[in-house]
Amino acid sequence: MAGEIVLSKRPGETLKKWRKSFEISQIDIAKYLGMSPSVISDYEGGRRSSPGINVVRKLIEALLEIDEKDGGSHIRGFESILSDTYYHDIILDIHEYSTPVNLEEFSTLINAQRIAGNFERSIHGYTLVDSLKAIFELSSNEFYHLYGWSTERALIFTGVTTGRSPMVALRVTTLKPAAVVLHGITAENIDPVAKGIADREQVPLMVTNTPIEQMLKNIKF
Repeated sequence: MAGEIVLSKRPGETLKKWRKSFEISQIDIAKYLGMSPSVISDYEGGRRSSPGINVVRKLIEALLEIDEKDGGSHIRGFESILSDTYYHDIILDIHEYSTPVNLEEFSTLINAQRIAGNFERSIHGYTLVDSLKAIFELSSNEFYHLYGWSTERALIFTGVTTGRSPMVALRVTTLKPAAVVLHGITAENIDPVAKGIADREQVPLMVTNTPIEQMLKNIKF
């Protein structure tokens, strides 16, 4: 965490990414550190000079200590991602962005048709998933492996025919992604249930037929 923030070209945005990954508000972390929320906001917005390593250390310690005080769910989740099986046959590729990427830009890079949802938001990464294997082999408790370091990411499901199965699987899980990409079908092939779930869960949904290798080349930066 510290290395990514300090070495980032936009450390404020990277700091914001980690704070949101821990689901901690600016107010809560500022209160914990005994400072004004505007200070945190200025760091994240780039209005204040980049935080030095000592400030970054205090901010990271605050995130960890607040999470631990609240039960440590995020810490345990990150530990599990590092220590458990990587599911190489299910998770075909997983990538984290050092700074948030606009979802509209992301959809353009993969030449996607937008089906549902608000694309005026950002993502922090993506996961390329073998749809059928994920549905048949992962339990609901194991689906969190798809999220890497943050749920603020696009889940790209390959090998779909109508999109119904992956969307139903997401409907019954607690964590929701920032966006879903159905790879290999067109808008005309989408099951109305899939679109209905996207609308209900307020998860942006899109489809693309861009070859996987080309798609990854465009979005892996």
